[in-house]
Amino acid sequence: MLEIERKFLVLSKKYRNKAHKISTISQGYISKDPKRTVRVRTKDGIGFINIKGPSSKSGISRFEWEKEITIEEAKLLMALCEHQPITKKRYLVKEGIHLFEVDEFEGPNFGLVIAEIELTSEEEYFSKPNWIGEEVSGKKQYFNSQLSSHPYCDW
Repeated sequence: MLEIERKFLVLSKKYRNKAHKISTISQGYISKDPKRTVRVRTKDGIGFINIKGPSSKSGISRFEWEKEITIEEAKLLMALCEHQPITKKRYLVKEGIHLFEVDEFEGPNFGLVIAEIELTSEEEYFSKPNWIGEEVSGKKQYFNSQLSSHPYCDW
């Protein structure tokens, strides 16, 4: 499956009032090889394993596969992960026909807030809410896999 996702820095907390769901996420990386990233995630008591391929030149598109696993399996796999897991709160915010996932990072990445939107093509038009700022889609330091080993607090 092809994931087409754009990422933006967030300018204000206006999205919080529009959120229809908030989740707690913890995720770690078994492999951070740019050709094949393997992630383990727990989200609201459910486990997931995810594999992503290399990013396109724009940093917006890449292969993604995800499967739900038990929370017990996720915890066992989390022990194999490199570095410290990333923790964050995710706010789901509907803007027009699109859904934004706004991640408020915790721990060593506290203070970083990123909004992501998944699209059907790299050229798809979407309305940018006024609480969204600079696009960081292709900037590797904002990749979650990088934040696990080079956290925001060290920038």
